[in-house]
Amino acid sequence: MFVSNRMTPNPITITSSTTIVDATYLMRKHKFRRLPVVDNGKLVGIITDRDLREVSPSAATSLSIFEINYLLAKMQVKDMMKKQLVTVRADATIEEAALLMYNHKIGGMVVVDEQEQVVGIITETDIFKCFVDLMGLPQGKTRITLDVADKVGALHEITAVFTELGINIGSMICHAMADSKAELVIRADVTDIDELSARLKDKGYPVQHVAQIG
Repeated sequence: MFVSNRMTPNPITITSSTTIVDATYLMRKHKFRRLPVVDNGKLVGIITDRDLREVSPSAATSLSIFEINYLLAKMQVKDMMKKQLVTVRADATIEEAALLMYNHKIGGMVVVDEQEQVVGIITETDIFKCFVDLMGLPQGKTRITLDVADKVGALHEITAVFTELGINIGSMICHAMADSKAELVIRADVTDIDELSARLKDKGYPVQHVAQIG
């Protein structure tokens, strides 16, 4: 799965000379949390709702409302935007995007194409939604967890049991654990969990957990 399939395409952008007041209005109107800053077609920065909150006046300020509005009206995005950017290519995988966000402790990134033009925004919400979809949660089904030894042919043996019983597997995710073992999570259309569990146990793959979702 690629970033281009999960990003918000053609995001609204602003220029570095946009005022803080206008940037705040755009974010509130469209419920954005970040805006790419583009000058002459080139990405030069990004500004977030957190940045804007930091310049908002506190209740303890001694300035009048007129003085505050005057100062904010003069302040431009270039005065506070982040210039050191972490971007991701549209043809990168979701895993690469997630790792970049994790390593840099950020909640979203600007997506660029081969010419470094802004083509989208991808956020932690998009990554989370991708995880939910990969796990097959929206479709419900039965969730089965197996502890599997890391050996050649294990996956073939397990899926063969499903094939024998005519059970369609909706999704499958394998997570490496300690001692050369892995946790295999399968979501499938299961009508007789007892029969499936018995056959998997006979093959050496006892079911550790079962949950019915949806």
